[in-house]
Amino acid sequence: MEPTELPPGWRADVRIVAASPEAARQVAEVLRRCFASTEQRSYPATGEGGTRLHLTVDTARVAGLAQSWLVTSQSSGEDRTQTDEV
Repeated sequence: MEPTELPPGWRADVRIVAASPEAARQVAEVLRRCFASTEQRSYPATGEGGTRLHLTVDTARVAGLAQSWLVTSQSSGEDRTQTDEV
């Protein structure tokens, strides 16, 4: 398996998987209100349906709503990798 290429600087690649395109778009819209982002790219999630959206957010350019939340939130430091993640 090849190592995952990291996005440059303060950018984060986001993958959204949802049962419907509308649900995925709603989550992407919330992220765009909080961070500067690229245009989303949409793909089928599986052969059975669902949608997968990809976008890149710039965490150095944070909107007011996310900025206040980020200042008050703290990471627990625990590794929370999901069982289905690679």
